Amino acid sequence: MIKTGIIEGAGFTGGELIRLLLNHPDVDLQFVTSRAFVGHRIDEVHRGLYDETDLCFTLDEPLDRLDMLFLCTEWKGSQEFFRTHTLPERLKVVDMSRAFRVKGDGESASPFVYGLPELNRRAICQARYVANPGNFATGILLGLLPLGRNLMLSGDIHVQSIIGSTGTGDQSSTLTSFNWRSDNVSVYKPFVHQHLEEIRAALHRQQSSFSSDILFVPCHGNFTRGIFTTIMLKNSVSLSALEDLYEQYYADDSFTYLSPGPIDLKQVVHTNRCFIHLDKHAGNLLITTCIDNLLKGASGQAVHNMNLLFNLEETVGLNLKSTAY
Repeated sequence: MIKTGIIEGAGFTGGELIRLLLNHPDVDLQFVTSRAFVGHRIDEVHRGLYDETDLCFTLDEPLDRLDMLFLCTEWKGSQEFFRTHTLPERLKVVDMSRAFRVKGDGESASPFVYGLPELNRRAICQARYVANPGNFATGILLGLLPLGRNLMLSGDIHVQSIIGSTGTGDQSSTLTSFNWRSDNVSVYKPFVHQHLEEIRAALHRQQSSFSSDILFVPCHGNFTRGIFTTIMLKNSVSLSALEDLYEQYYADDSFTYLSPGPIDLKQVVHTNRCFIHLDKHAGNLLITTCIDNLLKGASGQAVHNMNLLFNLEETVGLNLKSTAY
């Protein structure tokens, strides 16, 4: 069994990660920390886990008895954790913040691998530290990677993503309240969202000549889970040829699929899947992607990365069913 711990597991992604690990056949969840809820039963805070665990949130961090550690802190918290802790040599880490997703100047020897399996599967399998991708970045990159692989990214890329209320990360935020979300849509951080840096870095690794703008407009949606992304760019290749490229790129991937018809969020919510659909009008290519922001965009992808780190079959613990009605 993989002895596992979670740092700061009281948020949305922490709760989803706890649920996945409790039901994973190869995992023994040892502890979950939370400064805000220390001493409280986990199923008091994450009420969907009622009677699934007797664990309480703690501040103890017995790292020496772990094989695997997940960090669910905000990005400064992850940086502080690594500054203040000496980790056992055999301990593997998946960091779910953005602290280590992009290598800065002088960090070419960083031990962190960018944890998008569809891009870096082999490197993840050989890694010790993995930086879990952002939720928006996951949906956008999965829509663009086959084009980057084939050097087809030229010209500006226009992106709009609509995310549910669980994308805020803070369960007490006004942005998650029913009164604000119901019958409401709003734009936030247009053109400057923090995930753009990792998106550009990942695309540049695939296509070093890529230097165009990514004009990204994120939106709050009036639903709970999921990210619905539309990507628009110029492309002269036929639709059938592009569909062949996408099918070939994702042929060996367990969770990402090209759909022959239009897609919607209910097909992927509560799963670790990404669905992609392509459409063309003249020289305009429309790429649509759908993911669950808490699973494929966060905790499900983190468990996928753990499976790869420990040479498990990558779908173990992640055979989840969508709620299509």
